[in-house]
Amino acid sequence: MTTIIIGLGNPGEQYKNTRHNVGFMVLDKYAKENDFPEFELQKKPNALVSKKENVLIAKPQTFMNDSGKTEKELLKNNKSEETTLIIIHDDIDLPVGKMKIVKERGSAGHKGVESIINNIGNEGLIRFRIGIADLEDDVKAEKVVLKNFSSEEQILIDQVVQKTAEALDCFLRDGLEKTMSKYN
Repeated sequence: MTTIIIGLGNPGEQYKNTRHNVGFMVLDKYAKENDFPEFELQKKPNALVSKKENVLIAKPQTFMNDSGKTEKELLKNNKSEETTLIIIHDDIDLPVGKMKIVKERGSAGHKGVESIINNIGNEGLIRFRIGIADLEDDVKAEKVVLKNFSSEEQILIDQVVQKTAEALDCFLRDGLEKTMSKYN
């Protein structure tokens, strides 16, 4: 069985600590804690990729709205009989610091997730949604996702990034049902 874990974000230093990049933040934490090799750019899927045993982790280097192209290419090159795909992404409908695991749900307007569903479908798609809602601000989603976290929010984000990395371990060890009952 192969597991592909994709953290969504935007490439480039100017986006590194923005709300849209929590998927990248989780993968960086997960890779470090689990001794994954350094990420390397793979040109065909246009992603930073690291692989250890039967787990491949990837950070697409397309911008968020084109994330599906990377997933389609990664699946084409790494698909086995039993391939599980997990997407980790920001979610403006959840408060900062919350995480929710879902399976085969719609995009709820998230352009990166929409791109993935349009490119590979939704069957079996597991998503770890990480809350980024800026409850102080009543501005459009496009503005919120590119904002940095306040110092108070950063504490919550660091905690949820750690929790999500632990949930990934749980998923790989115990499966989806146990992980959802423990972390949802």
